[in-house]
Order: sequence, then structure tokens, then C-alpha cells
Amino acid sequence: MDSPNEQNSFLRRHVELLLSSYQRLTGLALITDLAPDKSAKAIWEAPFFVASHNTAADPVLTYGNQTALDLFEMDWAQFTSTPSRFTAEAPERAERDRLLTTVARQGYIDDYSGVRISSSGRRFRIERATVWNLIDEAGIKIGQAATFSKWEYLDEEPPRC
Repeated sequence: MDSPNEQNSFLRRHVELLLSSYQRLTGLALITDLAPDKSAKAIWEAPFFVASHNTAADPVLTYGNQTALDLFEMDWAQFTSTPSRFTAEAPERAERDRLLTTVARQGYIDDYSGVRISSSGRRFRIERATVWNLIDEAGIKIGQAATFSKWEYLDEEPPRC
């Protein structure tokens, strides 16, 4: 699948699922005052992080806006073929798993903080992330998504190999 662009309507159907699930579960709008045909482009270009993964036994990332790709230092093909567990360092993965289990049970959380790691090894701390279940029109859970607008790099430079 190509990265979001004008030709594929910035993956409008997937973004509509992200937005509708977020609003249904949190009671809030992730973005406001935009027509559906403009929402997907707005999410792609947003200055905050938005990403999702599927429901596989080892969930794989299915969407990341440009901010997500920049933070994790990946292109679209890399990002959308990465198991989401690799966005956290090995010691952080147990906490991440507990978080995702809580979200699966409760529907969403809106106060997650933790350390993530980019593809080059650059570490950053995220603050007050919201993580929610993606639920389609039939009520079937098809993944989870996350958004946050606050992060801080923990390393000045990525480690050198």
C-alpha cells in the first residue's frame, strides 16, 4: 500500500475509522470542524502523532501520520511492516503489553506515558498519550490506535554502531 497521498485520498477510510472510534470511545473529537474529505489529509499532516496497529498475535503497524514516521525515523513501507512492539525498547515492552491489555478491556486510556525508540535507536519519552480500540461499523475490533502531542528526546544523538 502506498503512503497517504492525494491519489489514495490520504487513506480516508482508515482515518475515518480512527476518528469515529476515538470519538465514540472518548466522547471527544481528535480533530474538529473538518469535512470528511479533508480529515484524512489533516491527520496525515498533523503536528501530533497518530498511529495504529492490527489485531495480529504480534500486531503490525497499519498507519502512521507524517509525525509518526518522522519520530520513528521510518518511511511508510518500513513503518507499516514493523511489529508495533518494536516501537518500545525490550525493557519497556512488558509495560506496553499491560497498557494494550487495559485498553482492550476498557476501550481506551488517556494518560499513558512511556519511552519509545526510533529505528536509529533514538529514545524519546511520550506524555499523556491516548490509546484506543479501533472498532468497525459491525462492532468488530480491528486494532488499536494512539495519539499524543508531547514528547521529549532523551538522547542528544542516536547511538553509533
